[in-house]
Amino acid sequence: MKTSMQLKLDQLTTRLAELNDLLSRPDVTSNRDQYRKLTREHAELEPVVAHYAQWRQAKDDELAAKDLLTDVSMREFAEEEVKSARDRMVQLQMDLQKMLLPKDPNDERNVFLEIRAGTGGDESALFAGDLLRMYLRYAERNRWQTEMMSASESDLGGYKEVIVRIAGEAAYSKLKFESGGHRVQRVPATETQGRIHTSACTVAVMPEADEIGEVEINPADLRIDTFRASGAGGQHINKTDSAVRVTHLPTGIVVECQDDRSQHKNKDRALKVLAARINDKQRQEQHAKEAATRKSLVGSGDRSERIRTYNFPQGRLTDHRINLTLYRLESIMDGDLDELIGALVSEHQAEQLASLGDAD
Repeated sequence: MKTSMQLKLDQLTTRLAELNDLLSRPDVTSNRDQYRKLTREHAELEPVVAHYAQWRQAKDDELAAKDLLTDVSMREFAEEEVKSARDRMVQLQMDLQKMLLPKDPNDERNVFLEIRAGTGGDESALFAGDLLRMYLRYAERNRWQTEMMSASESDLGGYKEVIVRIAGEAAYSKLKFESGGHRVQRVPATETQGRIHTSACTVAVMPEADEIGEVEINPADLRIDTFRASGAGGQHINKTDSAVRVTHLPTGIVVECQDDRSQHKNKDRALKVLAARINDKQRQEQHAKEAATRKSLVGSGDRSERIRTYNFPQGRLTDHRINLTLYRLESIMDGDLDELIGALVSEHQAEQLASLGDAD
């Protein structure tokens, strides 16, 4: 293990001891905000320090076994113990390297998931509906909460555009690699000749901005229009100007919300989505600058990038960023995304580790 890494782990061990002391003091536990902050830090450090303690134990075991190598009667046993200890140290060191990787500050945030139909007309809109169901089922499997923010339905039951809020533990960390172009190859329900068509949708995953002041929006920069909602919703929804359209003049970003009967609620939802989109635009610009220096394989989040193909006749899904092909499309479309997302996360971690190696 590198000296710099061991020094860092020694510092974290000391810090965990400090946190244990702080969390036992009444003046700290009585301050709810401070207590929450310290317990979160404690939860992050505890597994790292535990792994480091196991690594040090394996190191001690290796040294003890080496001392036995001079004893002829114990040599075979000692050699096995040395090998076992070194194998444990290698695995623990790899785990520790991953644990020490820089964390995305947005990983624990809730998200706004936006799906837009692209090329392919009605079939693209139907595929947008299929993607929405896939993500809602995945959210259900993770026991996340979902809330429809805005939806523009197509005539055949799909969506031209749909935005859903997904709230739950580490939602952004698991969904952030879904941003980009999703392509589908299948025989549309409207196809009479049985020909396979190719359609596309765009997915954007945006971390929810903090309630307080993370994204500065000047009210003077907003144009807010109200109008009568259209589409399903009964008589009431069409009788009042409950729908809201918010335009952010400096960026030209437009958000419409009309799903609720309350104009106030629609405006509140629209402003939340607007904040997330502005925040996302700023992150995209930052990513573009970083990509000019170093291409990020998985985490670019480029909306124009075709990231995945769903081939229904072959029951095949291919993620083009990591050259992963899975032949279980039906279960994936039912929200079983763990294997796919796990592979993307692992690839991203490997890339981060390689980047750290280049920097050393």
